[in-house]
Amino acid sequence: MPSRSAWKWLLRKEWRELMTSRSFWVMLMIMGPLVGVSFISAVRAYAEASGQGGTSAGLADALFPLDGVVAPTFSAYEIAASFLLPFVAIRAVAGDRVSGALKLELQQGMTPLSMIGAKTLVLGAGWLLAGVPIMLAGFLWISYGGSLYAPEVGSLAAGHLLNAGLVIALAAAAAALSEHPSTAAILVLAFTVGTWVLSFVATFQGGIWEQIASYTPSEMLQTFRRGLVRLDLILAALALLAAALVLAAVWMRLGVPVRRRAVESVAIIGIAVVLAFGASFVRPSWDISENERNSFPPAEVALLSKITAPLRIEAHLAPEDPRRFDLEQQTLSKLRRTMPNVSVEYVSGTSTGLFEQAGAHYGEIWYDLAGKQAVGRAATTDGVLDAIYELAGIQRPLEGGEGHRGHPLAAQPTGAMTLFYIIWPLAVLGLGLLFHRRRLT
Repeated sequence: MPSRSAWKWLLRKEWRELMTSRSFWVMLMIMGPLVGVSFISAVRAYAEASGQGGTSAGLADALFPLDGVVAPTFSAYEIAASFLLPFVAIRAVAGDRVSGALKLELQQGMTPLSMIGAKTLVLGAGWLLAGVPIMLAGFLWISYGGSLYAPEVGSLAAGHLLNAGLVIALAAAAAALSEHPSTAAILVLAFTVGTWVLSFVATFQGGIWEQIASYTPSEMLQTFRRGLVRLDLILAALALLAAALVLAAVWMRLGVPVRRRAVESVAIIGIAVVLAFGASFVRPSWDISENERNSFPPAEVALLSKITAPLRIEAHLAPEDPRRFDLEQQTLSKLRRTMPNVSVEYVSGTSTGLFEQAGAHYGEIWYDLAGKQAVGRAATTDGVLDAIYELAGIQRPLEGGEGHRGHPLAAQPTGAMTLFYIIWPLAVLGLGLLFHRRRLT
């Protein structure tokens, strides 16, 4: 490992190169309009749903900023992480190889892992700078009279930061593996498109494909958007991130034979797969949404958590059947977090279920609790819980409380266009020219 002085020098060098990178400043400039488009559209849609266009009070009272404003605004960072951040990361990693600086650094005792670590830290700091527009959007929303729930906003920000870390690590691995930055960019884009294809296949096929697709970056962000923090997703993402960084360090050792590096890469990928598979069995999760949308009421949780017998549910619903989506999101996802031993299996012969509707068993939900069985067709939360309580011989608790009321707000995005479309790009352009001038002098 390099000395502390060498490590500090390496960090300063990487920071100077990032501050003089045109790709970084272009990304920073684009972030303002990207966030602006998302924020302005979200605020206007939220105002309409809040009653500005005559919406009923019942719908307005069910509105929460996480769904209407926060998550849509943060979507700009998912786009930037997929299509802008990889170019910045590839330039930071591949730049030393193209310029020949990598050989000099290796001769000075800099280990590839320390160099990758320094580049990752600096790129992470740069991504935090790109987060300033989202902070400005938050201040604007509060100035309009809107409310923000800190835990769910913080968890969503952490999810996007984890996603950015994955992108940086994968871009670093691609840049180290390939001989040219353009090839690395194609590799990262291919990986991104591949995860989208996997999610598309999972939608139609379900089963094991659906389980694998739940660990892709886009699906991981969907979980954070609901205000749910799952430890299995975090551990799997960290395993992939660490493996990509180590893989990049392995291929930065220019003097090591290619065959040896290839064998080591296979071993690293194998270990990452094993760790990610092990993480899928981790159960802890935390519902930090303001309206506790990912959890049953406390009375239901107290009773369901006491049912320790294994529960097996078999739902005869096709992947594209809307009832399956509602059943999974509204009930079964909560049930897995509440009961200690739940297994769910979906059964269908087609992806749409269009030609299965006439079947005798399509639409049925079969329950098996410690050998006791029941069959129902109700895909609602009440229908599922009633069946479980009947099998367990437990009386369902009486409903109590009014639940969580939303935060409707019919406000217009005043000043947002000026801030994100004019002030931010000009400010970034001015800072970029300043840093470039300092470099020349």
